[in-house]
Amino acid sequence: MNVRRLIPAAALASATVLGLTALTACSTSSAAGKDGRLDVVASFYPMQYLAEQIGGKHVSVTNLTEPGQEPHDLDVSARQRGELEESDVALYLKGLQPAVDDAIEQSDIKTKVDAASLTSTEKHGNEVGGHAEEHDEHGHDHDHEGADPHIWLDPVKYTEVAEGVGKALEKADPDNAAAYKKNTAHLVKRLGGLNTSFEDGLKDTKSKVFITTHAAFGYLAERYGLTEEAISGLDPEGEPSAKRVRELQKMAKADGVTTVFYETLVSDKTAKTLAKDTGLKTDVLDPLEGITDDSKGTDYIQVMESNLKALQKALGTK
Repeated sequence: MNVRRLIPAAALASATVLGLTALTACSTSSAAGKDGRLDVVASFYPMQYLAEQIGGKHVSVTNLTEPGQEPHDLDVSARQRGELEESDVALYLKGLQPAVDDAIEQSDIKTKVDAASLTSTEKHGNEVGGHAEEHDEHGHDHDHEGADPHIWLDPVKYTEVAEGVGKALEKADPDNAAAYKKNTAHLVKRLGGLNTSFEDGLKDTKSKVFITTHAAFGYLAERYGLTEEAISGLDPEGEPSAKRVRELQKMAKADGVTTVFYETLVSDKTAKTLAKDTGLKTDVLDPLEGITDDSKGTDYIQVMESNLKALQKALGTK
């Protein structure tokens, strides 16, 4: 595994869990930028989307990860650290981008919102899904050291994060709290509709197993009763062993797998090689770490709808 992608246990263990509990330290007066809007720095696209959808015209959002850039490898520049220091809110997902975690932890930003602390997280390996682990209503797992960070690919977990982000913006900018609350409710409704589409669209398929280049879709698989078999685990650019390739070839035949999914921001070479050797098709399943010209949609909802169609085609609807 690329050492840059490893989640530093010491850094995560020592970092303060921020989420909503950290917001008690925020100022009770509005923290508006020079143009009267709240300055929000988002770590990568799924956080940017939440900030823009919930903040609307009352926020100015800067994304640390440029379109087309693989977010795991982001190195925070001196300029970006300066932007962080001048911002009112930092919205990030601890464990996905270690350099971002460090930069935000070291900054003096009053409102630091860790999306991973707003929902439950789990540890996933190469094979994930089938049955979601049950959590009590308030039992969010705040100790997410070493956990799978891809929570945004589960519409239900993403909804929980959205609700937390909405409350964070209300706290940071109480003058516009009503607008944030209204926008949050609208987004939650849209995400609820997306969840229903996935539930209905994947409940009756010929196969329940799908292969991806890396294990980004574990939470989605658990949510909808599927099993994700990943070629390279949680590392998008990891190289599979010969044993793992043989396992996948055997499994594909046994479980009626038709397709090997790859993604847009990393090489498709491994996926296409496995597909060729196994007589399978290939298709895109977008982990939504960034929107590019190659994305099948212009925003989170559209790309997730495209992912649903790709899964339905690969798994076969009865």
